[in-house]
Amino acid sequence: MEMIRVDKISKKYRLGEIHSGTLSEDLVQWFSRRKARRDQLTSPDESGGKWCWPLKEVSFSVNKGEVFGIVGKNGAGKSTLLKILSKITTPSSGNIYLNGKLASLLEVGTGFHPDLSGRENIFLNGALLGMRKQEIKDRFDEIVDFSGVNGFLDTPVKRYSSGMFVRLAFAVAAHLESDILIVDEVLAVGDYEFQQKCMGKMQDVANNKGRTVLFVSHNSAAVQRLCTRAMLLSNGSVKLTGSPAEVLEVYQVNHADKTDGLRDILDDDKSAYFLRWVLISQAGAGAFTARSGERVAIRASLNVRRRLSGAVLHCMVRDLNGNSLVYVRSNDDSQVPLTLEVGTHEVEFGFSLPVRHGEYGVELAVSEPDSLIDHWESSTRLKVVDKEFRDHHALEGLLSVETTFRIV
Repeated sequence: MEMIRVDKISKKYRLGEIHSGTLSEDLVQWFSRRKARRDQLTSPDESGGKWCWPLKEVSFSVNKGEVFGIVGKNGAGKSTLLKILSKITTPSSGNIYLNGKLASLLEVGTGFHPDLSGRENIFLNGALLGMRKQEIKDRFDEIVDFSGVNGFLDTPVKRYSSGMFVRLAFAVAAHLESDILIVDEVLAVGDYEFQQKCMGKMQDVANNKGRTVLFVSHNSAAVQRLCTRAMLLSNGSVKLTGSPAEVLEVYQVNHADKTDGLRDILDDDKSAYFLRWVLISQAGAGAFTARSGERVAIRASLNVRRRLSGAVLHCMVRDLNGNSLVYVRSNDDSQVPLTLEVGTHEVEFGFSLPVRHGEYGVELAVSEPDSLIDHWESSTRLKVVDKEFRDHHALEGLLSVETTFRIV
């Protein structure tokens, strides 16, 4: 059964304006949407660059019980698409068909009042999402248990950490009896344990309750694990729709080696974030190439904007299917969590690489006990050269290890 159908959705904004500019242009847009016609206004080129098109004739459909992933770099149009589906904004042209009740979790704290307690906000947010009061009461204990904020229910949420905030917000949205659930990258705020809990919940509502989930994330491993199908957005248009493995491979290949270890877009709201990384190997610093089996290090620059207490730094190496191959964290080997002062810190993660010839993704993260502060999935690939590799010979397996054979 088709739960979502998007038919040639486009969205445009006039740069520097909060409306189309004239009443006649506003009316033309309104009649175009009503009659499901393509927008007849001038294109960005014809108008001298006055228009910005976050979405251009996007079409796709999602069936009941599917977990549909949407991937793409920053500025690809993902957030605009979700806001249109959630009816926060309207499309300039095209049509959307939703078969059932929709709940969305796009930003931390949407629908929460900072001066109300967690208990009061559960009822407020549930009502905004379409739940009846008795329905909220029936699910109240389940929501609280899932969120893990039991001891803070009567505390105003303005005193919650960002991690506690998103726990409660997701718990309410996930327990609403909606037919369609939309989840944006907001889950990156929660800690690792809670992220895994959310993944399990989304799989449960899709597989066991037949609900449809739209999941937007930069985390390739999460998309690979959770989604049944995926779509790649690029510059506001659909580049590819297919299996998660197929879509992620195209996405990763197209965005490899674009930053040379540098981060292109930073979030000024984050209290700490990684700026760049280089590979330290026998080939030298910054070559991004290592030999299979050698000892290497990833040296990264971390910008800290407020004093961090109890911080943990993480480094992960994944294959292009999202499988985690190497995971290093700063509190391994009985080391205590870090206290980091304001400023730029150079950190280094060391490990060996007993993997086959190929390209691998690098992810860096910094967290505090109750929240993930920054998670960066770099577009620059770590390249591994296997001394036994031959272009005409396909190697099996992920690891490159010494092997022997004999007849006994």
